[in-house]
Amino acid sequence: MRSFESLNEQEILALAIALEEEDERVYSDFAENFRKDFPATASMFEGMRDEESTHRRRLIDLYRSKFGEHIPLIRRGDVKGLVTRHAIWLTQQLRPELARRQASTLEVETRLFYEKAASRTQDASIRQLLNDLAQEEREHEHRAAELGREKLDAGTRHEEDEASRRLFVLQIVQPGLAGLMDGSVSTLAPVFAAAFARHESHFAFLVGLAASLGAGISMGFAEALSDDGSLTGRGHPWVRGLVCGLMTALGGIGHTLPFLIPSFHIATVVAVAVVIAELGAIAWVRHRYMETPWVSATLQVVLGGTLVFVAGVLIGSS
Repeated sequence: MRSFESLNEQEILALAIALEEEDERVYSDFAENFRKDFPATASMFEGMRDEESTHRRRLIDLYRSKFGEHIPLIRRGDVKGLVTRHAIWLTQQLRPELARRQASTLEVETRLFYEKAASRTQDASIRQLLNDLAQEEREHEHRAAELGREKLDAGTRHEEDEASRRLFVLQIVQPGLAGLMDGSVSTLAPVFAAAFARHESHFAFLVGLAASLGAGISMGFAEALSDDGSLTGRGHPWVRGLVCGLMTALGGIGHTLPFLIPSFHIATVVAVAVVIAELGAIAWVRHRYMETPWVSATLQVVLGGTLVFVAGVLIGSS
């Protein structure tokens, strides 16, 4: 890698062109990513892409007049000190707010580059253009806000926020809730059956741990293989599978961990308290994200959990 201080004016201009091309493509990727679900945000990023395209053309025109037609291939990764960017713009399920924050970061990085580059050049025309672009990048942050206000009025932003919420529920909350319900409820029977059959905390812990991990793996694969999300809009299958599997295992392990307590009676009381908390959390998620009425959500979850709990106790005590 080259140090920035070792670059001459021709190489600085070539690097500036490459950076503008990169930013232009980033905004183009943002626009394409949001075109289907968030058209107003996509239009905003198209406007920002056009701004970067104008900067690139001005740099190329100046380069051509100073150094000819050949532009050396100098990229971000070839120069020390430039920030390595994580390609969040390639994320399939990118959220608009995260993209807007990333765009703001890009503008700040580019402005700082132009300010530093201008301080190192001696040619008056190159120095003037770099200073002008630094100022425009500073104003570009305000321009981005103007584009946001122009394309995203209150009604449009509300619609996009609702669309983002629906996608979050569909891709994260639903598989997570399914896993939490399965892990919390389905493992109640084997854990408490083992507990009341042997009255040994360690034995109940081993059974609960095995049941939780097994259920997590099973539910994770089942969710990931259910559909690829291309038609349903449910997102990447392995992300859903990971969320569902982790929440399933977490739901079971929650009321398994108390059986690490040596005293069986204390462990059982704590485990029952954890079960109540888990069922309350499930009811809250159903009410908060699935718009299920509080009474219905609580009755459904508590009734199901109670039946499975009683079944486990009866089986273990028989």
